[in-house]
Amino acid sequence: MRQPQNVPLKYDHLFAAVDTGRLKIPMFQRDFVWTTSQTAALLDSIIKGYPIGTFIFWKTREAMRHFRNIGNVELPRPPDGDSVQYVLDGQQRITSLYAVRKGVRITKDGEEQDYKRVAIDLSFSADSEDPVVVAEPPEGSPFITLYTLLNGSVTELARDYAEHLEKVDIYRKRLTGFDFATVVIEDYPLDVACEVFTRINTGGTKLTLFEIMVAKTYDPDKGFDLAHEYTMLLDSSGAEKDLEDAGFDTVPEQTVLQCIAAHVSGQLRARDILKLDKDAVIGSWPTVKEGIFAAVDFVRTHLRVPVSRLLPYHTVLVPFAYFFIRNDLQMPTPEQTRRLAQYLFWASLSQRFSSGVEGKIVRDLARMDDIRQQKQPDYKGEELHLTIDDLKARPFSTGNAVCLALLCLYAYQEPKSFASNGVVKLDNSWLKVASSKNYHHFFPKAHLRRAGDDSLANSILNITLVDDHLNKRKAKSRAPSDYMREFRDSNPQLGSTMKTHLIDDLDKFGVWDDDYGRFLTMRGQRVMEELVSWLGSDCLVNSPGESRGPTDGSA
Repeated sequence: MRQPQNVPLKYDHLFAAVDTGRLKIPMFQRDFVWTTSQTAALLDSIIKGYPIGTFIFWKTREAMRHFRNIGNVELPRPPDGDSVQYVLDGQQRITSLYAVRKGVRITKDGEEQDYKRVAIDLSFSADSEDPVVVAEPPEGSPFITLYTLLNGSVTELARDYAEHLEKVDIYRKRLTGFDFATVVIEDYPLDVACEVFTRINTGGTKLTLFEIMVAKTYDPDKGFDLAHEYTMLLDSSGAEKDLEDAGFDTVPEQTVLQCIAAHVSGQLRARDILKLDKDAVIGSWPTVKEGIFAAVDFVRTHLRVPVSRLLPYHTVLVPFAYFFIRNDLQMPTPEQTRRLAQYLFWASLSQRFSSGVEGKIVRDLARMDDIRQQKQPDYKGEELHLTIDDLKARPFSTGNAVCLALLCLYAYQEPKSFASNGVVKLDNSWLKVASSKNYHHFFPKAHLRRAGDDSLANSILNITLVDDHLNKRKAKSRAPSDYMREFRDSNPQLGSTMKTHLIDDLDKFGVWDDDYGRFLTMRGQRVMEELVSWLGSDCLVNSPGESRGPTDGSA
């Protein structure tokens, strides 16, 4: 790599590069946020000869995703084949100066900032200690806007500002003659340039791997923009198939990036992803996208996980997408389905992806290959040790993979409404936090507190998935024997309804006696039976029951 070069630039030379498309702001930079007041303060410093910091540019022939306009001013395309300089440090300052020079108008949060109105108060002397540059033309004082100062002809200035021409001339010379300190780093690799950006970024915001890969894979000639593709994958607003329609629009950027890497190279460490060939990523995207859709369809239809917020780890979509891509997007056989479901519950209940994610996914890709080849994956040495007491003691939390795995188990039963026996609608927007509408403590915590038996009130075994706040509003803090009698009167199918919540018999489960201890034990046994049926002896030990397959006879 070449050493950085110190290159002082005058105002006109600096912005000639912007006007010709040779100086760009990459889109991994944050939006322009400076106000006209901040811009006025910067220009005041320049006029008074104060240092304003150094601009750092990255010169490269690599096409980068960049901002195409500033407010109402459209920026030119970079010249084909020529090197382009991207701003790594100084974006807010350069954009401010350019906005004033062009008279830009920017609307943000419904409020317009008009940089054409930034002005110099001509009532002050040129060397006044008071600010001479203001965000709005001063009332009752002579002024000249910076836009006019920088763009007006000598004839116009002499005609319109004859009384203040000496000051106007001083201000114009000080602005156009100011030496802007710039450092140019030339032909650095993208990841190194991004590291430079991260180190000098005064906001301390480190670029994500996804932002770097968006910059690296941007190709205007091929019409590829990974950021845009990701947005369309989540929600295309009806233009094409998307994850929002499937209720899986919370899948994060990192998961999508890992799906690409799993398919292209099978290696998922950050340094491996950064080495991915740009053309390989672009070429693989349609296949990867279809693999993600196939994985989501499988999770929704075969495992009955209706929305993405119930997934214990979004990470499991990576090996699943890999499986479907390698399986030519064909649906799995019943035996493959059983083994994929076994993997999901094993990975979730073991909290597999709480650390060392990339290396574990790579090992699990080999398990996907085994499943694809009709082989049983090997879980030796990584078996689960799970008991009913473990389930009883597990506090409910939407941020815990074990809890979410059990919620997936509950959702698989297709729970019905206590009130009507209708299908419970589960929604991402209702599943954000533990207090959301779809979660209901069957023995209300307030009731248990009054009864002096609330030590395990928040157990995951006490959680049911209900249709919305209607059931919660009706139950409130009442004893189960009390509020469930009302549901029994309104719902003649209540017995079969409760079986969809893995509460098989209200009497045997201690509901009519408000016996919370018996309820936890009986529901724990029922939940454990379901877990054993999914996990089998291949990856579950020290647990009661036998491997029977799903209780309804299906996968």
